[in-house]
Amino acid sequence: MRLSSGALGRLAAGIERFAYDRDAQAVGIVHFGIGAFHRAHQAWYTDRAMDGGDRDWSIAGVSLRSADVAGQMNPQNGLYTVSERSASGTLTRLVGAVREVLAATETPERAAAALADPATRIVGFTVTEKGYCRAADGSVDLASASRGSFYPLLASAFRERRAAGRGGLTLLSCDNLANNGDQLARLMGEYLAACEPGLVGWFESECSCPSTMVDRIVPATTDADRAAVADAIGLEDAAAVVTEPFSQWVIEDRFAGPRPAWEKVGAELVADVAPYETAKLRMLNGAHSALAYLGLERGHVFVHEAMADPAIRPLVDRLMREEAAPTIAAAPGQNLAAYADALIARFANPALKHRLIQIAMDGSQKIPQRWLATLAENQRRGRQCPAILSALHAWLRHARGDNGPVDDPLASEMQALWQRAGEAGIIDAMFGPEGLIASDWHPKSLSG
Repeated sequence: MRLSSGALGRLAAGIERFAYDRDAQAVGIVHFGIGAFHRAHQAWYTDRAMDGGDRDWSIAGVSLRSADVAGQMNPQNGLYTVSERSASGTLTRLVGAVREVLAATETPERAAAALADPATRIVGFTVTEKGYCRAADGSVDLASASRGSFYPLLASAFRERRAAGRGGLTLLSCDNLANNGDQLARLMGEYLAACEPGLVGWFESECSCPSTMVDRIVPATTDADRAAVADAIGLEDAAAVVTEPFSQWVIEDRFAGPRPAWEKVGAELVADVAPYETAKLRMLNGAHSALAYLGLERGHVFVHEAMADPAIRPLVDRLMREEAAPTIAAAPGQNLAAYADALIARFANPALKHRLIQIAMDGSQKIPQRWLATLAENQRRGRQCPAILSALHAWLRHARGDNGPVDDPLASEMQALWQRAGEAGIIDAMFGPEGLIASDWHPKSLSG
């Protein structure tokens, strides 16, 4: 039998579960991109906040590209499980925070109505870097933003909320964009200025875009994972997610209205997210990408396998401790050495089968903030970065197609660049002053 509200009597004993009345909770959050990461992170925090007494923060998820997640979750009444895996065992929790999933490709009017509803106070985003529809110069790509993105839906909701005298919204980016809150505010403002100029002032005065840092390793769920979950809970869960015990959420305390008490369940509300965000991007994400490209070309499949490779592990350790950490202005009490220790242990977790190919996708959108910013800062200080450069060359070979098909929005452009520039010219063609990927790092030589 499949997991659903009507099947909860069959849920296996020992499964952690919420105690609040789901049916009594209003939807207070609309979230774009309700994939595995959101379900293991923001929805998981929200579920536990409501379990602690918060009310009316149920989530309506919105899928922008396909109806797959709606097909997984809606037959289950939004219910799903989160399984935390470690060498010592697995802890599984039933999560009830998600009310429903709306497929914007099929029913955009329902998504727009959810955004305009007076009970909605927060709009979340886990759409990955490319979901923000940025042009090469960082500005909003209006052609892309106007077609199948969240921008038109939000503009419609703003228009209705202003006309009805309803309050503004907190737009909460939970992606790995540097300065994600400020970037979202700028991009949304640019879209409105071009398409709905009368809403710019209302957006700027009534809405807020706090920055956040999110961290939890969430591999793509496999059929074997779903089978293991079914054995554990006694029900089939098509929306099950597996993750690690570690989770971190740092949020700039700047909201346009009410919010859940996420800080009571482990989130950190701070005045400045930047030091945490920079550490995560340059240390965790930078090391993750290095493991992906170096590991794939050495025939590894999972992160823990690459981490165990004696040719790769020292590079990852050096990248974090000697190349990335010295470029980060740590916040008071932020221990970067301890953070590196924790990351090494997390990457080596054999119970979490995180596929390298999942991390490797969309590299052109990720490496500017994960590697190039670190390269630029070290270059200004006259320091070399052999570990990052080794990873960079591995990524270039991956972009050429050496590891198989390339899942990247710039795949065709990068492969055409390889054909024109060749081995000798690819670095300058990719990263030079007229290169495909803009950067403050200047590849004066292959040594950085």
